[in-house]
Amino acid sequence: MSAHQRAGDSNRLRSLLGIEHPVIQGPFGGGLSSVELAAVVSEAGGLGSYGANITPPDDIPELVRQLRATTDRPFAVNLWVPLPGEKDARLTDDEFAAHVQRLQPYFERLGVAPPERLPATPDFHDQAEALLAARPPVISFVMGVPPRDVLDEANRLGIVTMGTATTVEEAQALDEAGLDAIVASGSDGGGHRGSFLRPVRESLVGTFSLVPQVADAVSVPVVAAGGIADGRGAAAALTLAADGVQIGTAFLATDESGASAVHKEVLHSPAARTTMLTRLFSGRHARAIPNRLMREMEPYEDTVPAYPAQNALMLPIRRASGAQGLPDYVNLWAGQAAPLVPAGTAARYLKTLLAEMTEILGQRTV
Repeated sequence: MSAHQRAGDSNRLRSLLGIEHPVIQGPFGGGLSSVELAAVVSEAGGLGSYGANITPPDDIPELVRQLRATTDRPFAVNLWVPLPGEKDARLTDDEFAAHVQRLQPYFERLGVAPPERLPATPDFHDQAEALLAARPPVISFVMGVPPRDVLDEANRLGIVTMGTATTVEEAQALDEAGLDAIVASGSDGGGHRGSFLRPVRESLVGTFSLVPQVADAVSVPVVAAGGIADGRGAAAALTLAADGVQIGTAFLATDESGASAVHKEVLHSPAARTTMLTRLFSGRHARAIPNRLMREMEPYEDTVPAYPAQNALMLPIRRASGAQGLPDYVNLWAGQAAPLVPAGTAARYLKTLLAEMTEILGQRTV
């Protein structure tokens, strides 16, 4: 059987991660993850995940302790690898004031004060050091290839590492660096795009085009992500040579996620049929359901500051909008399969997903 005819082998992913089912809950950055959700997924036999990209290094040991306290099964903690030059990006006082002024109408509408200065963002290397010391079973990365010293230490400690690729070239770079598994993240997926070798607009490959190409190009297990919300999508991904699936939007919509009530409400509405990429909420391209802020601010898509400056500027607006139940100004992250997402608990969703996969593929696969 040639590489082009090979089906996915969920056994090698399940063996690598120590999980019962080849299903990974996507990690949500920006405070949308929850310990409860990660634990529920892990307890049900999948791999629960927690996005720690904004978690201060000093808080990471307690985060891992909480995860261990709620499940004795494997789980993953996710970090964002800094993009080149991102750490050194700065705004002058005049630039900062201009960006605040542009957002002033939104601060006023929501009754929140704009930031007086840009807060310091957690240092990736400090986060990684703290996470390695806490020794979670799995560390996943997005936005780039983790540094050599981080991967070497993870390997020494027996921590499984997963990287995220949006193109074949990115997947090959992760494979060559020695990551244990690769998430092939298609452009169908919601939230932030993790492209790092070429601009996002040159890296928009759909999941079911990306997965078989990545599977042919790398030696490690491949996890399909993006636009997968039910058993049909998961079965299709495994048929196209993925060893497992990572699902984001469907888990984001469950009762246990950290998404606001209004975010979940919109995910279950006809509005979820339309999504688009935007830089307006964080300074990085991310897929979201269009709302009033995105339409009003569309002329500034290419001129808002890069992450993390725009992310910090928008944080008070996003949080206030979610807390006040206003969908007009919150980041409504969603993948292109959002209309297939059911409401309810994560356990019920995962049970239904696995039943659908079993019916299509057979018991041995799931």
